[in-house]
Amino acid sequence: MPLAAPDMKPLFLLLLLVPACRAGDASPPADGTESFAIQAQLAAPLLPTEPNPHAYGAPWIRIGLKSQTLVRFDEWGRETRRYLVSTAKNGPGERVNSYKTPRGWHRVCEKIGDGVEVDRIIFRREVTPWKYTDALHRDYPAKDWILTRILWLCGMEPGRNLGGEVDSHDRNIYIHGAGRHVAFGTPTSLGCVRMRGDDVIELFDATPVGTDVVIDENG
Repeated sequence: MPLAAPDMKPLFLLLLLVPACRAGDASPPADGTESFAIQAQLAAPLLPTEPNPHAYGAPWIRIGLKSQTLVRFDEWGRETRRYLVSTAKNGPGERVNSYKTPRGWHRVCEKIGDGVEVDRIIFRREVTPWKYTDALHRDYPAKDWILTRILWLCGMEPGRNLGGEVDSHDRNIYIHGAGRHVAFGTPTSLGCVRMRGDDVIELFDATPVGTDVVIDENG
């Protein structure tokens, strides 16, 4: 005796009640690819972004004087790295011989020290044969040692940090490595932006000449 065909009506009614597309479904909805792409973006976790406000689509760096941090962003404005730094103990300022950290937009205009080992002393932008030691710091406690790498900054805002008595490049404002004695996260320098040796090597390798850098007094 042949088996009776199953009653498909209940299954058909169930299919009518199921939504055509749920969040997370792999297949696109009936109304097209664009709607599916929007739904996929909304279903995924969103990462905060801060695109370069000076040159949209370009990687950039923000140095916060209040937070004593340096943050690196990629071309999408995604934060890729955050470091503790130490800026000027005299606070923000642009005048020559003020020993203050300048504010505003800069760019990395030169890099010095590629391949140099950690704690190698750089004097007048020349790599020396000598290394920083704790004993050297004890002998010269007030010395603002420049170590390991230099990223030399040029101002981009005429009258503020470019030209005349406020020129950041002429003031030799660097992002550079510093010794283990530095209290990173607090302002201690003579105007430059100090970083730990391993951190400045990582930043140096990831930052091409021409990268935009903003120094934010309230950041």
